Amino acid sequence: MPTSPQLPGLGFGLGLRKEHYTTILETSPDVDWFEVLTENYLVAGGKPRYFLDQIRERYPVVMHGVSMSIGGSDALNMEYLQQVKELAQQIQPHWISDHLCWTGLNGLNAHDLLPLPYTEEAVKHVVGRVEKAQDFLGRRMLLENVSSYVTYTDSEMSEWEFISAIAEQADCLILLDVNNIYVSSVNHEFDPLDYLHGIPTDRVQQYHIAGHSDYTDYAIDTHDAEIIQPVWDLYAQAVRRFDNVSTMIERDDNIPELPVLLAELNKARKIAGNYQP
Repeated sequence: MPTSPQLPGLGFGLGLRKEHYTTILETSPDVDWFEVLTENYLVAGGKPRYFLDQIRERYPVVMHGVSMSIGGSDALNMEYLQQVKELAQQIQPHWISDHLCWTGLNGLNAHDLLPLPYTEEAVKHVVGRVEKAQDFLGRRMLLENVSSYVTYTDSEMSEWEFISAIAEQADCLILLDVNNIYVSSVNHEFDPLDYLHGIPTDRVQQYHIAGHSDYTDYAIDTHDAEIIQPVWDLYAQAVRRFDNVSTMIERDDNIPELPVLLAELNKARKIAGNYQP
């Protein structure tokens, strides 16, 4: 029987943010692991690396990037990948993730996570780039589903079929952002449960859950607010389907005091506990 590609789980974590560096070191909060934003630590030295080195002595860490542009048409940025590889060698993350998207064209960075057309041609294109990146990094990667606000008339399949095909063909893993599924379901009017049921159970390594901005007939993935109940409900359904997957609360703006995020993390623990075998 073939073994699962999944890595050992880490439990319940938070995104490491500079606002919480000192509090973490002074209070040793009940957090199982931290996710670090790769681009914040590519420069050697300085306060960010000092605090990261202190914190990773106490907690497991994973790396999460926004600049790989794995779906882009420009050649993979090997200088960037070299920096990522060197950082990974130094801090020994349990895994490395980035987004299933493109971020620019002709060397220009759009500073956004832009969706791809869901076509067989795009699957083949991304698979080749993922395989090259994984070979270079020497490890299996995680790809995250992004929130989206436009669709392509050329698309031939659903988003969940697209990401599943890439994960299977490139032998990579999935960072399933539950909030992004919800946001996209509002914007594109699909059933988020169809998304969950279309993802292979042995490819999901990590969850993101976060808040967003709701404008009634559309939503924007802002990561600057509390998690709303429909996202919690969708997370519960994800736990029911995918079982014990590492969960992370993601907050990127309007950063609250650490106890606020710890309360959300404890809510995730409680929800997940209700579905444990």
